[in-house]
Amino acid sequence: MGGTMTAAKPQPSASWPVPPPDGYTVDDLLTLPDLPPHTELIDGSLVFVSPQRSFHSLTIDVLMDGLRRTVPGDLRVRREMTVVIDKRQGPEPDVCVLRAEGVPHAENESHYRARYAVLAIEVVSADSERRDRERKPQLYAQAGIRHFWRVERGEDGLPVVHVYELDQATGAYGLTGIHHNQVKLSVPYDIDIDLTAVERL
Repeated sequence: MGGTMTAAKPQPSASWPVPPPDGYTVDDLLTLPDLPPHTELIDGSLVFVSPQRSFHSLTIDVLMDGLRRTVPGDLRVRREMTVVIDKRQGPEPDVCVLRAEGVPHAENESHYRARYAVLAIEVVSADSERRDRERKPQLYAQAGIRHFWRVERGEDGLPVVHVYELDQATGAYGLTGIHHNQVKLSVPYDIDIDLTAVERL
């Protein structure tokens, strides 16, 4: 007996959000459902991040522990939270130090205002090198965040911390030091972090 074969129905393709004509806003970033974790808003575009690698995660752990150990009572340390700069800029620093008055006591807090940030830290990842090294520091400087750290993986596998401070005259960051093995600073407060602790985690 002859018969006809029915073609398999095509499977629906992944549905990607279509940006609004003028780009996304911070309100979109904070309210759109089902966005991947740690989505950022850069220049009105949603930026999706790749899964973390162990160096990135462990380095954040070491920085968080070190910063919180000596943080004064008027400051707070947070990891991987959106910092709202303006309507079209909502980056997510890997670590941020904020003035306490800008940190609400709420379990569902999802973002902070850039005007309360005193230090932003980016641990450079392979998928976001240019953003971490160029665009995000530009945004943090324009927002007036006085201190910025860029953290790279050194040849020995340990974190290397590049420390910057905002030059009020130029509105840009100037490099004040490159730290191997240990970060010992007096600004924005007394900080002493053993970077080699990454090897013991």
